[in-house]
Order: sequence, then C-alpha cells, then structure tokens
Amino acid sequence: MEKLKPKLFSVMKTYTKEQFVKDVVAGIIVAIIALPLSIALALASGVGPEKGLYTAIVAGFVISALGGSRVQISGPTAAFATIVAGIVATSGMEGLAVATIMAGILLILMGVFRLGSLIRFIPYTITTGFTAGIAVTIAIGQIKDFLGLTYPKGTSPVETMEKVKAVITYIGTINIQALIVGVVCLAILILWPVLGHKLPGRLGKVISAIPASLLAVIAGIIMVSGLRMEVNTIGSLYEISNKPPVFSIPKINFTLINEQFGNALTIAILAAVESLLSCVVSDSMINSRHNSNMELAAQGVGNICSALFGGIPATGAIARTAANVKNGGRTPVSGMVHAVVLFLILVIFMPYAALIPMPAIAAILFMVAYNMCGFREFIYLIRTSPKSDISVLVVTFVLTVVFDLVVAIEIGIVFAAVLFMKRMSDVTQVEGWKYIENDNDPDAIELKAVPENTLVYEISGPMFFAAADKLLRITFRDNTRSLVIRMRSVSAVDATAMHNLEQLLDMCRSKGVHLILSHVNEQPMKVMQKSGFYEAVGAENFCKHIDDALVRAKEYNETV
Repeated sequence: MEKLKPKLFSVMKTYTKEQFVKDVVAGIIVAIIALPLSIALALASGVGPEKGLYTAIVAGFVISALGGSRVQISGPTAAFATIVAGIVATSGMEGLAVATIMAGILLILMGVFRLGSLIRFIPYTITTGFTAGIAVTIAIGQIKDFLGLTYPKGTSPVETMEKVKAVITYIGTINIQALIVGVVCLAILILWPVLGHKLPGRLGKVISAIPASLLAVIAGIIMVSGLRMEVNTIGSLYEISNKPPVFSIPKINFTLINEQFGNALTIAILAAVESLLSCVVSDSMINSRHNSNMELAAQGVGNICSALFGGIPATGAIARTAANVKNGGRTPVSGMVHAVVLFLILVIFMPYAALIPMPAIAAILFMVAYNMCGFREFIYLIRTSPKSDISVLVVTFVLTVVFDLVVAIEIGIVFAAVLFMKRMSDVTQVEGWKYIENDNDPDAIELKAVPENTLVYEISGPMFFAAADKLLRITFRDNTRSLVIRMRSVSAVDATAMHNLEQLLDMCRSKGVHLILSHVNEQPMKVMQKSGFYEAVGAENFCKHIDDALVRAKEYNETV
C-alpha cells in the first residue's frame, strides 16, 4: 500500500543542478502558457481575472510541493468554469469559498482513506459525456464576447439555455469590429501551432515554443489599442488588481454548508477525476508512477489554500502538465517555479491585462472547449458502444448542457448503475440441465448421470438483488425428491439472494424435496454460514463437486 509521501521528498534525494536548470526553464514556459489561460478561465467562471492567477499561484505551488506526481501542473481548468459561475451567481464568492473548502476536505479524506483507486468506478461514458457537455457550455458562454453582442441593462443570463436564448434575441447587436478581432485571434490559435509543425529545423522549434494563446492576446491588444477599435476589453468590464493574494477566512455557517454540499461533492469528484487522469497521462510520458492517494490529499490541501487566498477550485491541468514534460520538467520543482513566476507577473505586469480584448479571451476559450470536448472519442463511442452505454453518454451530455453538472453527474451515475444491474441480471441465469438420452447427441458428452427423481439447476453469474428472483422460478416435478443447485459460477451473493435461497429451502421442505448445493465459492459460503443457512441445509449437503452432489442425491432418494 502506498504511503502518503509527497513526490518532492523522493526526487530530492537524487536532485542535480542540471535538472534544476531544466525545471526552472520548464516552469517559466508553463507560466507563460498558464497566464492567458488562467485569466480566461477566471472570466469564464464569473470572477475577476486576478482570481485565476491567485488559483494558479497558491494551488499550483501547494499541490506541486505536496503532490503524488513528479510533473503535475495544477490550476484553474475549464471543467470547473460552469459550476463555479453558477455558484458565484447564486451564492457569491462566500458560497464559492465554502464549497471549495468543503471539496478540499473531501479530497483529503479520499486520499487518507486510500480511495484513489475507486475513481475508476466512474464509467468512462459519464466522464466523456460531462466533459463534452462542459466544452459546449463554455463555447456557448463565449459567443456574446466573440460577436461583441450588447445586452440590455439587467440582462445577465446564467444557465446555458438562457445564454442561447439571449444570443438569439440580441444577435442584431453584433459588433463587426469585435468579430474581426475574435476571428484574427482564433486564426492565430489554430494556425500558429500548425506552422510550428510544418516548418523544419530550428525555426519550427522556435515557433512551437511561443504559446499561441500569448501571441493571440498580444495581437488582439495591438489591433484594439493601435487601431482604436470600439471593442470591450478586460479593463472596460472588470476592475484589475495587481495585489498579491491575501489570506481571508470566509464566513461559514450551517445553512451555507448545507446549501453547498452538493456543489462541493461535484467539485471534489471533478478534481479527483481530472487530476488522476492527468497523472496517468504524464506517467506514460516520463515512464513514472504517481501516488494517487497522495495526489488527492494534495489537491485537497491546494483547494483549501486557494479558497483561503481568494482563488477558485483547482485541479491537474493535462495541457499544462504535458507542456511541462515536453520542456524538460521532471520534478515538482518546475510546478513550484511556475507558481512563483506567475506571482511576479501578477505583481509587475497585471495592470497591462486591462488591455486584453474580450474577443481574444473568447477565442482562447473556444480553443479550450474544442481541445477538451473530445468529439472524435464521443462519436467513436456512439458508433461502437452497446446501447446502454450510448444512452448514459447522451443523457449525461444533454443534462450537462441543459441543466448543470451536478444534475448530470448524479443522474448519470444512477442511470449507469441501473443499466449495469440490468445487464448483470440478464447474464445471470438459473437453468435446469437438459436430459438427453441420445448418446450420439454432441451435447451428451457434457452430461452427467442424474439419479431418478432428481433435478439439477446450474446458476451462472453473481446472485444479487436484480437477479435473485430467478431462484424462485425453479419448478418441481411431482416425483422430485432431490434438488441439486450447482454454484461453481456464482462469485458472490447479496442479502436479497440469500433471502431467496432461504425461501427456496422452505419451498423444498414444504414439497418434501431434499436440497443439495454443489461447489459453493468462498464469498457465498461465508454469507451462508453467517446467515445460518449453512446449518439449516446441513453440512453434509454442501458438496465440493457436482459428482459428489449427484451421489448424495442418489443416496437420499434410495432411502426415501
């Protein structure tokens, strides 16, 4: 079992000056990439631009220092944007701080109680569905700024469907200048990486090293400021602050805790899933292995610290983590350097963020939504998955877009669980043996010699509440004296199945039929012994092999 030990402690034993230089370089590059993304994601979350940097600085440093991954970079991510915006709109920053702190506590508990491996029980169709849904909601939320639409005073839609309705209603207020800025920035975001890959040698490497998002922001500032275009900027809509994050404890009361528990649980699940997925991806890139429980605990501490310093929820960011690895980062030091560099940028250069045009931010978030939506995987699952999995995928996606993430995850998991139980119920069979006298029949090879007045039923699959009723469908003949239940394929039974077995025993006794069980596996045997069923049937009627059970049935029938 993995110990809760931060990776930083392990890697420092063999740390070198050469690796320190590589980590510093990687940290600086990742900070440059994270700068526009942190601002954009903060705005998409309905909070001030500096809140995104607070999150990347505080949570990024803490999680790197305490985390279970060598190269994980944490900060604000698109997965949280819609749920954070909803919390801020209804409960303000106080509600968000309480929800984030509670989520942090839940993440710490997940790590302490070694629940890191349980994340795999969330179906892939659910994670794919809500990730695609989040991408769509982010894209819809940026249409207003990309087109430069003007809403009447007092019109501030929060829900995704409300935003769609507002865009349709006020599409006539489109600002062509804003659209031009947005299109140019989006073109840079799309074409700049392609250019870097196409050009050979050093020039291609230099171009690839310059983040397209940073270039798009600079181009947007030059267009709007240089050409004096009438386009909204961050400074015209938000108050910009270059003050460092300040420690502050939110006012916590029972009512607020009760209101935000559902949001906290959703944030915790999202943070756990996304951070561990990012760890798995980075492990394959550096041929390493992360400590999932330590990572969850670190994510919890990082989120608590983020909330106490005015930030928003944070988790592992796959794109920034991949950039860290590609630029030579191999220890948590690079993540800590990234946070320090962002702090210096916040204090020194944050006032210049006021010049960033809103269409440039919208273009960046369009690319974030595109990169996270995984539409190819979505389509592949639609084409190749069973109908039950497709229904879970589509339901989760639609609920995320139409309602919210909390509803989508809750209903998605319940729906997936119900369909899973239905599927397991379908594969669990209680079937009687076929009695064939023709020795030439190919099926006869597998048959045993069944004594007269004996029925043999074989159970295939786990016996749980959704399939337990099949036990009571066993039918007796008028001359039946013994019933043999073969259980070699039954890996587990639950309380409902045990209750039905007891009912079957009562039915046998009422009809004068002797019950014999064959090849009862370890878990079912323990349950039977604990419930008293073992004693009720009699130890002599539990046989290790079907041949022994048939001999036992024959002996009993001859004595009746």
